[in-house]
Amino acid sequence: MIVRLVKMTFRPEETERFQTLFDGWRHRIIAFPGCRSLELLHDIRRPGVFFTRSEWNSPADLEAYRNSAVFADVWPVVKLLFAEPAQAWSTASEHRMSATTPESPTPA
Repeated sequence: MIVRLVKMTFRPEETERFQTLFDGWRHRIIAFPGCRSLELLHDIRRPGVFFTRSEWNSPADLEAYRNSAVFADVWPVVKLLFAEPAQAWSTASEHRMSATTPESPTPA
C-alpha cells in the first residue's frame, strides 16, 4: 500500500470553488480501482492551503489513476486555481496507531 499526499495552495478567492469541485469529484476518485481511501485536509492557519491524502493498493494503481480520464477531468481545472505549484509525495506507511486500537504494523 502507498499513501499519496498532495499539497495545494489556492488563490484566496478560489478556495470555496475548489471545495465545491472536490465535493463533486470525490466519489469518482474513491471509486477508482485501487483507491482505498481519500481525505481532504484544510490547513488551520493558512486558509488557501489544502492537502489530499489517498491510499492506494500499489504504485501501479496510483499511476493508472494519474493516466485516467477521471484525473484528466480533475487536474487541469484544479491547476488553474493555484496560487503556487502543487507538491506531491508518494509514501509508504511505516506505523499506524489510533487511540482506539493497539499499535500494529501497517499491512503491505
